[in-house]
Amino acid sequence: MNRPDYIPSLDGLRGIAALLVVQAHIGLIFPNTAQHLMTMGSEAVGLFFVLSGFLMAHLYGSRPVTRENVLDFLVSRFARIYPVYLAAVLLVAMLSGMQGLNFVQPIIGGTDFLRHVLLLGSSGVFWSIPPEIQFYLLFPILWLCLAHPHRYGGLIAGFAVAVVVDGLLELPGPGIMLVSKLPYFLFGALAGRMNSSWQGWAPSGLTGFFTLLLLAVFFAYRHVLPSFSPAFWGLQSAAAAAVIVALVARQPPVAAHLLAAAPVRFLGTISFSLYLFHVPIMFLVHRTFESWIPESVLIAVALAVAMGGAWFLHETIEVPSRRLLVAWWQHHRWRLVSRDTPASGIERAILDLQAAEKRLLNGAASATAVIPCNGDEKLRA
Repeated sequence: MNRPDYIPSLDGLRGIAALLVVQAHIGLIFPNTAQHLMTMGSEAVGLFFVLSGFLMAHLYGSRPVTRENVLDFLVSRFARIYPVYLAAVLLVAMLSGMQGLNFVQPIIGGTDFLRHVLLLGSSGVFWSIPPEIQFYLLFPILWLCLAHPHRYGGLIAGFAVAVVVDGLLELPGPGIMLVSKLPYFLFGALAGRMNSSWQGWAPSGLTGFFTLLLLAVFFAYRHVLPSFSPAFWGLQSAAAAAVIVALVARQPPVAAHLLAAAPVRFLGTISFSLYLFHVPIMFLVHRTFESWIPESVLIAVALAVAMGGAWFLHETIEVPSRRLLVAWWQHHRWRLVSRDTPASGIERAILDLQAAEKRLLNGAASATAVIPCNGDEKLRA
């Protein structure tokens, strides 16, 4: 990829996180192996949340906050997430309804299915999609803060208070509500905005070694020091993940050599499809070949099939559906952005309110309350 905003190492980091989520579910499908595994699925999902916040700020934070840009952003994010997510929900619902199959993470009944379609369900890996979508809906407000931090200090203070309250109350995870994951997204967004300020910094090989060490500690500390380690879902892990993502984004030597390698970036490319579909694919492989192949070999086969299946679904569902929806939107967006109503977007609306408030405070409102224009009278409040 030659996009100027593309950071290859972050693709590799996403690929490693996706692989660790898959590894965390091996014991779910192969119970005899579960006792021999260290699972790091929570850490991987937390890193996904921080990556999402980072990339949204990195890609959009410096762009003008207009109605057109906000709508483009929301359509792009919906097209990126929902079609392939819906395909995964349909597959799991179909497997759950098969008598005697005993799917491991079922969606049971019409109500449960509808909850998942409406992004209110939490079966298996699907729990992480609702807070992701909720963050996208919140991001236009955060976008204003990132683009003009001095102008929207009150909103920034509100986000800071939310993070502090989250830390003090230790809101539980995983959960499907954004409020308990907000620090991960916000710390990631802060790191993404700061990344543009570090363009002059050329990290050394020592920084690369430190980045890889920090990444290893982040994933393994709860297993190496179980008596010392706090619960994962908290401010300390959100901050640590943000530091890791910020360092990886600078592509330091050694770390970049590993994370930007083609095989690791390939995992990053298919990571979302791999995340959504690895459980049903590996489950079907297990049920089909469990009596023919030793379990240790069958695990390797299931992993290979899951990766191949994720690539296939990425190419046949994820990418085409995204392109189709975005193309449809680009063809029809003029219907919304060319109306006679003001098209200045969120930022202009807030600026107008601030200007009106300033006029009122200066006592100018009484002098300019009614101004004739071509024989008509228009209110100027």
